[in-house]
Amino acid sequence: MIRLKNLTKIFGATTAVDNVSMEVGAGEVCVLLGPSGCGKTTTMKMVNRLIEPSGGRIFIDGKDVTEVDAVQLRRSIGYVIQQIGLFPNKTVEDNICVVPDMLGHDRKASRRRAAELLEMVNLEPAAYAKRYPKELSGGQQQRIGVIRALAADPPVLLMDEPFGAIDPINREVIQDEFMKLQAALKKTVIFVSHDIDEAVKMASRVAIFRAGRLVQYDTPDTILAHPADSFVADFVGADRTLKRLRLITVRDAMTADPPRVSPQDSVETALALMEQHGHISVVMVGPHGKVLGFVRVEALRGKRGKVGDHFEKLTSVVRVDDNLRNAVSQMFTNDQSWLACIDADGVYQGYITQRGITHLLGATYRDR
Repeated sequence: MIRLKNLTKIFGATTAVDNVSMEVGAGEVCVLLGPSGCGKTTTMKMVNRLIEPSGGRIFIDGKDVTEVDAVQLRRSIGYVIQQIGLFPNKTVEDNICVVPDMLGHDRKASRRRAAELLEMVNLEPAAYAKRYPKELSGGQQQRIGVIRALAADPPVLLMDEPFGAIDPINREVIQDEFMKLQAALKKTVIFVSHDIDEAVKMASRVAIFRAGRLVQYDTPDTILAHPADSFVADFVGADRTLKRLRLITVRDAMTADPPRVSPQDSVETALALMEQHGHISVVMVGPHGKVLGFVRVEALRGKRGKVGDHFEKLTSVVRVDDNLRNAVSQMFTNDQSWLACIDADGVYQGYITQRGITHLLGATYRDR
């Protein structure tokens, strides 16, 4: 959807962007990262020609936009900045509809669209549409800024550190809401950030800049696992292996379809099953496969009766669509070396262990 070819910007004697070439696929979120003054914001602003290139070409959906009217180009690209810039004398819905109104879109249709977008960021239209910006919190204003950029349904969205001024708790909430929006709308996004954790969470691909040059452009996992040089390694941090935990789902790391027992099974059956599989414990499930607890070898030895008479409750379980960062946090919080994995209905799907996670992360470096 977006292709930069030998893009260059020179300010006097300073080369701010130096011969940058990269492609962003349709529906991808590309995060531009790097230290202050590295050229990432200048690169993004050249895409909608808020800054005119000194050289090179910019293609959007195959069309060379360096040769079209810059004002018309900007009307077709959503733009979100940290400073938001809501009009204080306009209601929330009128702020959202600024660009559709400028373009002459049907007023009723654009207001319906505004209501849909408000719902998508958890702001009830009946409660918020007629409010004014001064009646909103900073986080709520930032959400309005994001959906305003989407109101005219642009194929491309540019975001310049949009969440940088928001407190950490609200930033996480808004990031999550943006990711849900993106999953539904599938815009092509170029997103400037200074935060590696934000990039790892949100990006399909990450571009790391240094002194105007693009030094590495790849998926977040590849950049974390295989930084191109010492600059990238230092920039993403010494804890880059731990950062990868956010990128891997529990489903990818779990042992699927393991042995299990029911409350009606005999103690002898449970012991035989654990011996057969080399396990020291096994999960107990109910009639519909939902996790009820677990039993240990050491607790069953010398006992008789049913498994249901000797089980222990699990202090925590983890969803298969959660990420390993949250799973490891649960393990440490509850002093557990393993977790049972369930689907959205609570049905037992498998288990993960600390050792298994360590082995999975290490495989990348062994393969390399």
